[in-house]
Amino acid sequence: MELNNSIAAVVTGGASGLGAATAKALAAKGVKVSLFDLNEELGKKHAADIGGAFFKCDVTNEQNVVDALAAARKAHGQERILVNCAGIGVAKRISRRVKETGAIEPHDLATFTKVIQINLIGTFLMISKSCIGMQAVEPLNKDGERGVIICTASVAAQDGQIGQVAYSASKGGVASMTLPIARDLSKDGIRVNSILPGLFLTPMFAGLSEEAQRSLAASVPFPARLGSPTEYAQLAVQICENIMLNGECIRLDGALRMAPR
Repeated sequence: MELNNSIAAVVTGGASGLGAATAKALAAKGVKVSLFDLNEELGKKHAADIGGAFFKCDVTNEQNVVDALAAARKAHGQERILVNCAGIGVAKRISRRVKETGAIEPHDLATFTKVIQINLIGTFLMISKSCIGMQAVEPLNKDGERGVIICTASVAAQDGQIGQVAYSASKGGVASMTLPIARDLSKDGIRVNSILPGLFLTPMFAGLSEEAQRSLAASVPFPARLGSPTEYAQLAVQICENIMLNGECIRLDGALRMAPR
């Protein structure tokens, strides 16, 4: 896909982190970008900075997704690019022993469900509502390409750590549905790929101490540092531009393989 000002994109989780960096990178190519996020203050500011538009959206709410996409299409036209970056992470084991009493408590269902709802079901909802708009428009080139969908999984989908049961399950789901969705949409010229980031300096990591960040960075073989959101964005742009990238789960991790803890 040739990126220019005739192309519209929607980026979820676009107010910060990987989503914000991707929105900025697409806008730099001339793409008309709509940012979806729950953080209205940050979202509006970032949208103004890159010449895009912001729409408050809860990706777990079907009507919210439909309404936000309608508003984005009214502003910029049918999106040809969807980048799913909205997500959360929690740290909880499948069970834990209460120090004070010695009792064993299971991982609570509410937390597990919330992570699945946002990371997996939210991604599914965005894809299912966006793709029908892409399917209805004319192809962009002689190959018949109509759109590109990029999802954010995680290396935790393949080597989840202790305490990542909910997060790994949600990201594993994203990775596992990448190929079947790519196959479902292939006849309409819509490509689907997922990026599996390793340790990236996102808001989830920014709250850690410098010592903790250094320790995490040292676990990356090369380069021995935390990834930058701009590097995720660079790959997202390359996926959009390279038509042969389809149905892939791409690790972006500096050769990291996560240890149990």
